Amino acid sequence: MKNLVIVESPAKAKTISKYLGADYVVTSCMGHIVDLPQKKLGIDVDEQFKADYVVIPARKKVLSELKKKAKDTEKIYIATDPDREGEAIGWNIKERLNAKNGQFLRVVFHEITQQAIVEAFQHPGEFDTNKIQAQQARRILDRLVGYFLSPLLWKKIFRGLSAGRVQSVALRIIVEREREIMKFVPQEYWHVDAELTEKEGQQSFLARLEKRSDAKVEINNEQEAQDVVQRIKQEQFVVDDIGLQKRKKSPSAPFITSTLQQEAFNKLGFSTTKTMFIAQQLYEGVELGEEGATGLITYMRTDSTRLADAAIEHIRTLIKEQFGKEYLPEKPHEYKVTKRAQEAHEAIRPTDCFRQPRTIKDYLSPDQYKLYELIWNRAVASQMKSAVYEITSYSIRAGEFMFKATGSQLLFKGFGLIYNLGSDDDKVALPALSKGQALTLVDAQCSQHFTKPPARYSEGSLVKALEEDGVGRPSTYAPVIRTILARNYIHRVKGYLHPTELGFRVNDLLVEYFPNIMDVAFTAQMEDELDRVEEGKYNWVNILHEFYQPFKEKLDFASKTIKKEIVYSDEKCDQCGKQLVVKWGRRGKFLSCSDYPRCKFSKSISTGKACPNEGCGGQLVERRSSKGRVFYGCSRFPECRYTSNKLPE
Repeated sequence: MKNLVIVESPAKAKTISKYLGADYVVTSCMGHIVDLPQKKLGIDVDEQFKADYVVIPARKKVLSELKKKAKDTEKIYIATDPDREGEAIGWNIKERLNAKNGQFLRVVFHEITQQAIVEAFQHPGEFDTNKIQAQQARRILDRLVGYFLSPLLWKKIFRGLSAGRVQSVALRIIVEREREIMKFVPQEYWHVDAELTEKEGQQSFLARLEKRSDAKVEINNEQEAQDVVQRIKQEQFVVDDIGLQKRKKSPSAPFITSTLQQEAFNKLGFSTTKTMFIAQQLYEGVELGEEGATGLITYMRTDSTRLADAAIEHIRTLIKEQFGKEYLPEKPHEYKVTKRAQEAHEAIRPTDCFRQPRTIKDYLSPDQYKLYELIWNRAVASQMKSAVYEITSYSIRAGEFMFKATGSQLLFKGFGLIYNLGSDDDKVALPALSKGQALTLVDAQCSQHFTKPPARYSEGSLVKALEEDGVGRPSTYAPVIRTILARNYIHRVKGYLHPTELGFRVNDLLVEYFPNIMDVAFTAQMEDELDRVEEGKYNWVNILHEFYQPFKEKLDFASKTIKKEIVYSDEKCDQCGKQLVVKWGRRGKFLSCSDYPRCKFSKSISTGKACPNEGCGGQLVERRSSKGRVFYGCSRFPECRYTSNKLPE
């Protein structure tokens, strides 16, 4: 009689099965097998928020197969992922299989390697009730928000829109940044730079004007700047003071989920969704020739920067052997762990640091290789010595004017040997000068600048903002961004997130009627409470009671107050002659007959630009792809298939 092992995916099942032997049958449940029903709330708010979970239609066949396999097995091992969601998936499987007491065993591991798998199966445990309750509370909260708020958006704007506990706060962050940019008024300022040298013919360097009569210089227009340039040309330049210091730059911690998403975006241009998809492949296992399916990284949903002692020992051995003992610190680096991080979890690291990226490149796709190399480099670099710079600064006096020149020289590359040091690597070394030394002015120039508005969020910087504010969990960021893109609340422009007109409207409606739901601090507080449930310090039903009552009051008020807004255009219907009205769809605004549904005429709203195709006669209209990309197409599609990423001049 064989033992049954249940995991989430076929890839994970394939990798695990080669470590367990013939006494185990490893199968996959394909993720969640139950969820709240699609067409009703599925939560009895008057009975302690009892949830009515139903089998997901697409998983009925999977569940039937699991039941068949469970009939003749001695033990059933649930080996789903080691987080709240994995715990809930496993518990729901246990509930649906109706096996005998003691037949089910919970197996937890954070990497798919032979040692980790064998050890986990030698020491199976029980389900973590606190994790399950925390996940259930999160799911019910999200259902309450989405189920009740989405119809209000349908009533005010159009059907098919959605609101969410985390996604709506993410949208608010993007919208508020856009409004900061819209309100921003650039301020003009000028810099004055002196090109100096020890003597004519030698290499020159730049120094920037910082003070005048010992006060900070502020130059606001060209005339002031030119006056200063003329004045300093009459002065003698002398080294007034010298600053010399060594500075260390320490390596960053190994990746957690959010920092991996940020760095993969910044260095590789990967979206959060793409990063997590590829990381999942690396975790579950990749075929490595004769070695077979092998898990290459530890679990990629983690908020802990901790590395296992054995992993640190292996990394330190590798550093000493490959790079030399001069790159190995006396003691391993330790990194600050956030209060939310679970001590049992590790950072994202290679399962075997001796499996270097170049040695397995031929077995990986180009994107898998890039991400594995990034993870490998970061983990190994985290245990290398700091980089060391010599920072030189000169204060240079020219009459009443004081200039400053700063340069740096890299003395020891340290972890920078394998991981980018950043902007410090680009600073130019200055010549060796002595105090009181006279310098020659080669040239003096002024340059105009303007203050810049705050930058729009990229996927990477949005993830960073959400994490810093304590909104959501790192594992939710990719689906949150994917959802607000799919709903046309935002779109990408050259990698940056712009709210659409629809995004502004949805955000403003929710902020007006549900300020708590849209409040960053309130959402972060709820995350803290869910963490306390997982720690066994808070009752999950209490969270729901405290949330639901004030939410219901605001919901009732909004339901009575919100009315559909009708915006009439100046155009008439081509078919019946009645007024056209502005409506919203998944692809943006369009014009529709006010006599709908009797008259179903509709058309896109023109940008006012004619289609460039000769003899077409159509107008260009704004369209959006399913991935949120904005482009412009001809209104006569499909007769004319002209498209462009930008409007013609």
